[in-house]
Amino acid sequence: MKQLTITSPAFQHNQRIPEKYTGEGEDMNPPLSIEFIPEGTKTLALIFDDPDAVGGTFDHWVVWNIPPSTNKIAEHTAPGKEGLNSGGEYGYTGPYPPRGKPHRYSFRVFALDVELGLLANSTKKDLEKAMTGHILAEGRLVGLFGR
Repeated sequence: MKQLTITSPAFQHNQRIPEKYTGEGEDMNPPLSIEFIPEGTKTLALIFDDPDAVGGTFDHWVVWNIPPSTNKIAEHTAPGKEGLNSGGEYGYTGPYPPRGKPHRYSFRVFALDVELGLLANSTKKDLEKAMTGHILAEGRLVGLFGR
């Protein structure tokens, strides 16, 4: 499988996510850049989650049908169709872990060979099922945040 490159001008891979993009700040998505989107990509999907959450992985942002020409996602934007996060809300919910050890937060972007016909109330599980067999490339950016 090919690799996408995901970066952010706001933080480096495996470095601290600025407070502005968390539940302690303005609670908006950080800017992201996506490189090496392969030919044949019909759409992109994005999953932002916290695998270190106490009750199991917490899904902070689930987005699909992002146009394949999207190589930059501006802060505080909805680049495609947004599904339900683990809080039962649509859109981005920033990191806000309990006090203690910092959590790892993963932004994953997928290049897909199809446009997805998911319902508005779809979750990460629904998105992952719909993407099965359609992923051309994948990339990951990890940020850290603790209180």
